[in-house]
Amino acid sequence: MPVHPLSTLVRHARHHSPFYSDLYAALPPTVTDLTELPVVDQDSFWAANTVQDNRVLTGPLTEAVVYKTGGTTGAPKFSYYSREEWREFVTAFGQGLVDAGLRPGHRVADLFYAGDLYASFLFILDSLAHASVDNVRLPIGGAAPLETTAPALEDFRAQVVAGTPTTLCRLAAHLMTTGRQLPAVELLFFGGEPLFADQRPLLAAAFPNAEPRSLGYASVDAGLLGRPVPGPDPRVHRAFTPHTVVEILDETTGEPIREAGRPGRVVVTQLYRRLMPVLRYPAGDRAEWTDPEAGCFRILGRADEGVRVGPVSLSAQDAQDAVATADSGGRIVGTQLVVRRWEGRDGLVLRLATASGGAGADADAVLEALGHTVVDGLNRARPLYPESVSAGHVHPLTVEWARHADLVVNPRSGKLVRVVDERPTA
Repeated sequence: MPVHPLSTLVRHARHHSPFYSDLYAALPPTVTDLTELPVVDQDSFWAANTVQDNRVLTGPLTEAVVYKTGGTTGAPKFSYYSREEWREFVTAFGQGLVDAGLRPGHRVADLFYAGDLYASFLFILDSLAHASVDNVRLPIGGAAPLETTAPALEDFRAQVVAGTPTTLCRLAAHLMTTGRQLPAVELLFFGGEPLFADQRPLLAAAFPNAEPRSLGYASVDAGLLGRPVPGPDPRVHRAFTPHTVVEILDETTGEPIREAGRPGRVVVTQLYRRLMPVLRYPAGDRAEWTDPEAGCFRILGRADEGVRVGPVSLSAQDAQDAVATADSGGRIVGTQLVVRRWEGRDGLVLRLATASGGAGADADAVLEALGHTVVDGLNRARPLYPESVSAGHVHPLTVEWARHADLVVNPRSGKLVRVVDERPTA
């Protein structure tokens, strides 16, 4: 049975996973409602979900596929799927591709990235192979030279091109530079990061007959999240019922939000995963219901757990760690990640607060040097960021000094907002 009743899944997790056994120690023997379960703390989850002596998995690692999650870091995280779980994952997501517009016979170019234990390329290829309509799959990959990618799309008259918005725009810019268009392309399936309004003109120029559409909402760690909902807003998705239960929780109280139009953080429960249970796990995004009864919601951006800047994922904890390592004198009293977008690219600003904001030339020089040290540390922790800067995908990391009173806080609770996303979405 691919999809398990909640009570059965909880019982299996608490009996076979040391992490969940500890987390659920105070719960009654039988749990039938999600709200009886605590929301998983991500730091504790990943501290227990290690390669050696893993305390999250419910059994020995004898049959599984392993993927890296959370971006390129010095301490990577890994997600595990049994053969049956992966088949359920890609089959359900493949049906979502049909919702997004995949039609019988479509020739689809997969421009996501492969290798180094990353999932996106194989995930999309497998989802296409398990979709309910016939299609022709072109496994080109995002790292292939544009000089060979463009001719392949032309030769096979690809009708669908799938990739991150960054990859699609990079291809579009190459086409325009070489004086070409791909009028045969009907759909641009994007995923992994938002599509912004300032990217649409470039895509329209290179792919004059193509419509950009979300191919779905999922992640390697959290699993299935939302299938596309056709319409003018590509941020709207619908929960993958019955495989997935999506909750939107109040960011202050943690209570489930039931009404439309009220933002909260996304928490997900996967009813098809037993090897690495995902039960009330924070997906890292904010969203709001658009039609609660139908399970439709609008993605609003990243929550406190992390942020996506172009093709790079960073967490607030990464910044906190870089500050802690660099600031031995304790000058920094607050850290905030501010994501902005200008000149067609994302950029990350580290807003670092001091008690007084600093004063005088000497103090300014000390803070400037400290800021450089923090940036260098974060770039070392997330090498994909400086690599993306070199590739022209994102702006370099910068530091913005402020007083603690200048940091953005939740107006209701007064709590620090760790990630401020100032980008306009499409």
